[in-house]
Amino acid sequence: MNNIQASQLLHQMRSLQVEAGGGQSQQPTAVGGNTSEKVDFASVLKQSVDAVNTQSQKASHMATALERGDSNVSIAQVMIEAQKASVGFEAMKRVRNDLISAYKEIMSMQV
Repeated sequence: MNNIQASQLLHQMRSLQVEAGGGQSQQPTAVGGNTSEKVDFASVLKQSVDAVNTQSQKASHMATALERGDSNVSIAQVMIEAQKASVGFEAMKRVRNDLISAYKEIMSMQV
């Protein structure tokens, strides 16, 4: 299995969400730690997917504005937003693949 720690993954997902403009900065919560706040993995995952989707839509809208000749949008801005969307999507794809791998590993365990 991959050596990524759950708390590191959670921190990275929240950082991506903040960078994509999808939410407020939150302190990462240690998984299995002695904090009183519980981590709801489903909501963190949904927020991260929503942040990646928002970034992708923003890049698409900027590209459309550039194609229409909007003088407020430069090609450099469009390329930067497209790269942000691409990096976010690749990160989410990697998380998905790691989750599937972990699920398959758990399902193949002997009870």
